[in-house]
Amino acid sequence: MHALLRWIWRVADIFIAAIMVAMIVMVFVNVVLRYGFSSGLRESVELSRLGLVWLVMIGAAVTLRRDEHLAVKDVVMMLPGPVAGVLRRLAYVIILVSVLMLFWGALRQTTANWNNISPLTGLPSSVFYLAGVLSSIMMTGIALVRIIDPDAKLDGGYDDEFVNGEPRL
Repeated sequence: MHALLRWIWRVADIFIAAIMVAMIVMVFVNVVLRYGFSSGLRESVELSRLGLVWLVMIGAAVTLRRDEHLAVKDVVMMLPGPVAGVLRRLAYVIILVSVLMLFWGALRQTTANWNNISPLTGLPSSVFYLAGVLSSIMMTGIALVRIIDPDAKLDGGYDDEFVNGEPRL
């Protein structure tokens, strides 16, 4: 199970990095073409927007797993341990309800727009909404585990391989 989790999070990190690099290259090339040669790549605008949607949605799941979302933890840290645990679990219940609503809405939009093909890229419009479906599935799993154990590590030991962003030797 740890190996599977490790693989999933590595793929997510590589996917996010690849999307970011692709977006930078597409936007840079489009700017150079537009201002240097009075032309451009029409597809790059839509693909960059699609990349941003996927970057944000998968990034949200990665950030939730790492417990790095913006939070006011000072108040919770001042409370007694059992009370803090209950409040953290309650927060994850709220997260669970939210991502289940995201899943339901994104799934409905994905299925409704599967036959709508973009004239610029030829991709189905539902690819935008598919990011919400995948992200909500990932965040649902994280929230369920954290409701049971708010301090659970969900990385399969992946983050333990790095110290301050550097590979552990």
